[in-house]
This record gives sequence, C-alpha cells and structure tokens, in this order.
Amino acid sequence: MPAGDDIATLLIFEPDAQGHQREWLEHLIDHAAAIAPAATLWIVAAPELRPALAARLNDHVRLLVLKPAEAALCRHSSLLISGFARWWLMRRYAVRVGADACHFLALDHLSLPLAMGLGVGGRRLSGILFRPSVHYGTIGPYRPSLGERLRDLRKTVLYRLMLRHRDLSTVLTLDPYFTRHAEIHYGGGAKLRDLPDPVHPAGPVANDVDVAGYFPADRQGFLLFGYLTERKGILVLLDALKRLEPQTASKVAVLLAGRLDPTIRDEVVARCNDLSRTNPCLVLTLADRWFDGGELDALVLQSAVVLAPYQRFVGSSGVLLWAARAGRPVLAQDFGLIGRLVADNHLGLTVDACNPASLAAGIERMVADGPTGFSAAAAQDFAAQRTPQGFATAVYASLQG
Repeated sequence: MPAGDDIATLLIFEPDAQGHQREWLEHLIDHAAAIAPAATLWIVAAPELRPALAARLNDHVRLLVLKPAEAALCRHSSLLISGFARWWLMRRYAVRVGADACHFLALDHLSLPLAMGLGVGGRRLSGILFRPSVHYGTIGPYRPSLGERLRDLRKTVLYRLMLRHRDLSTVLTLDPYFTRHAEIHYGGGAKLRDLPDPVHPAGPVANDVDVAGYFPADRQGFLLFGYLTERKGILVLLDALKRLEPQTASKVAVLLAGRLDPTIRDEVVARCNDLSRTNPCLVLTLADRWFDGGELDALVLQSAVVLAPYQRFVGSSGVLLWAARAGRPVLAQDFGLIGRLVADNHLGLTVDACNPASLAAGIERMVADGPTGFSAAAAQDFAAQRTPQGFATAVYASLQG
C-alpha cells in the first residue's frame, strides 16, 4: 500500500532555509501524488522558501509560510527557545489544517519537548534526526572534548526519553550506524529507520563557467564549494596550502567557490594574499559569490578532487553526494559519519582535517598517487542508492507508524 493511504492530511514543518531544506521539500512535493495519492500534504515552511516551493505545488500539496516572527523564534540561538517554538507552532498549524500526522524535517530541535512527553494533540509524529553523535566512539577516531562529552551525555538522556513518546512512531536518520546503536542501547530503538540522504538530480551543466581559468589543464583541480564557513575548514585548508612543497604546489589549482561567511571574510582574504606571496607556485582562486547548480556541476566534473575538510562536523554532507554523482574523489575529515561513509564506500581519502599538516599531507598524497581510496564503481553505487523518490517514500512511510 502506498504511504499515506490511511491518513487524509499530512503536515510537514520546516522553518529553516539554509542547506538541504529546500531540496528535501522539493522532493516531497514532486513525489507526493505518486507515493501518497490519497492524502493532502501541507507544508509549513520558512518565508524564504516561498518562491521556490510555490512554483512546484500541485493538487496534492498546499503551502503555508511562517510569519517572520515565527521563523525567528524557531531559529533562535537558544536550543531551548527554538525547540519549544517549533513544538508550539506545529501544534497550532496542525489544528489549523486538521492534520492527522505531523513530520519534523529536523527532529533534533524537538528532542527536549518530546522527551518531556509533549505531543501535538495526540497526532502521530515522525521526524528526521540529523545530527546524532553519541555513537561516534564506535565508528571512527573520537577523542571528545569536555564540551562534546557533555553534549553526548545530554543527547543520550534526551534520546532515551524521546523514543518512549507514545505518539512518536518513527525516527528517520541519515546515519545508519546510529540506527544499529539505538536498537542495542535504547528501549525505543526499534523506532529508528535508515534514511539515505538523497542525491539531487543533475540539471543542465553550465557551459559558460571559466573552468579552464580556475583549473588550468596542467594542474590538478581541488575544489571547496558551498557556503564557506570556518566549520567547513577553509581556514585550516589555507594553512595547509601554505605547507605544500613547491613541487606539489606547482601541480595544484585550488578553487574556493561560494559565499564567504562575513565573520571570517577579512581573515580569509588576508591568508589568500599571504599565500600568493609565500607560495607563488600555487594557483589559488577565491570566488566569493553564489554558484547555481549548473555551475557547480561543471566545476565538480572538471575538478580532480572535491574537498570536505570539515572541523569535527556532526552529521552527513551533500558534498559527498555531489562528488560521488560526478565520479570524483573527496578529501574529507576522518571524524564521525562523514569519515565513516567515505571509508566504507571508497569515496576517497580521510585525514585529521583539524590539523593543517595532516591535511597538507593528504593533498600531497592525492597529487602524487592519484585518487587515493577511491572506487568509481563504489561511488556510483553510493549515489544510485540515494534517490529523491526513495527519500520521499521513507518520509511518507514514517507517517504510517
């Protein structure tokens, strides 16, 4: 039976607009008619997403946009405030549309309200747990700081209590290793289901990108793309590039493609200028602007290595999916889910990305030895198993209990 056949009205709540949210909601809209033909889907979304989502609506899907003040509460820097705001607003909108079942695309924020037993008027609940980390000691190198230990202890307590919630039918997670951990350690662990992060379908590749200017033919192109923040490793990467031997630097072209976080812009520009003086053999380009999907497809396809030097990042990353779809190896952190996915699926090389010397050694190894740790066939399988339709099917099925 297709998901959604025994419930009439579904509500999906997502107040954020950065990262994967837009793509995920687009997948859910596009596949609603085929997967849940007997249900009406209501989406409550961030105001910034209105134009993109409204253009895709069909007879099965309706859109409500949060008020700016509501969205601000849901995005508050205090997890306590944001969590209770999301719970309270979900209740209000569920009553408004007469929802039978409710889904949170980011269940992490709701762990405290759900652990306290708060529900949505007895309605069935499900959601996606995006950043579990309590099991990282079992899947790779993990020497937690005091802050990380306290974070994981808090998560353990909240997960145990949250999973006991009688209305919480299914918890989806992008981390298959956590699913196994929860089944063993938590009384409600059987509610966990794996949810492969979906590969966004490739669109037309832009043909007006100056790829040759970024990646000269006589050099190996290393690409870091996305919203460039300190967490994504841009500062450590620049320190690593400073350590490259001239013979390696002369074979490399590095492109930093994406908008810079304003809080680190001056520091990044200063380090780039310093690199041009201290390591002139290196070709380094900082393109501080937004790149659309077609441009990124062109850049990834023409790169030799995609960089993902995250700084102890918890969770998955769409960068792995872009690289795998294009058949390009990654150089990534060895920490957490990203490190384990890269190693288990032969997606490239992992290093201690917090250490500039280790990251520099990884770059030199990729230049000298080629796509280290990479299997094109394994990367293709990795991408093929992560379809938008499969993602949408799992989300709708989670609302069935």
